[in-house]
Amino acid sequence: MEVHRNLGHGFLEIVYKDAIEFELLKKEISFSREKQYSIEYKGTILPHKFYADFVILDRIIIEVKAAEGGLANDQIAQTINYLKTSGCEVGLLVNF
Repeated sequence: MEVHRNLGHGFLEIVYKDAIEFELLKKEISFSREKQYSIEYKGTILPHKFYADFVILDRIIIEVKAAEGGLANDQIAQTINYLKTSGCEVGLLVNF
């Protein structure tokens, strides 16, 4: 909420991600940015990876969007797939 309170809406995703990183560092919260995950299919690791915007405390995925008109079903599905692949139980899909 701090990021939204200060920046509002209208910026690109990357600006919000930078601001979130700033706040996490300031609060000394353990996180990874653009954490890479592999996808396994029938015992084989597929060549394409996915990158979670943020993983907080190795348990929470934060996916950042800056989409006009709200979130689309594919963005929600993407976050659910990230949860399945990462093993995290909580995912926050945040739209600025």
